[in-house]
Amino acid sequence: MEEKWVIIFYAQGEAEAYIVKGKLESMGIPVILKQEAIGKIYGLTLDGLGEVKVLVPESHKEEAIKILEESK
Repeated sequence: MEEKWVIIFYAQGEAEAYIVKGKLESMGIPVILKQEAIGKIYGLTLDGLGEVKVLVPESHKEEAIKILEESK
C-alpha cells in the first residue's frame, strides 16, 4: 500500500519552497512540491496562485513540522 502524502507548509513562491524542501531533505525527510501551473508560468503570487504546497509522507509529518517550527 502506498503511503499518503500530506501538506505541512504553504510557501509563498518557489524560492521559499526550495529552502524548506532542502532543510527537510537534509534531515532525511522525503519532500514533494506542488504548485498550480498558472502560478509557475507567470510567477504570480496572488490569491494563492503562486503558492507552493510542501508535502511529506504522513509518517514524517510530526517530525517535519517540528523541524520547521524549530527553525523559525
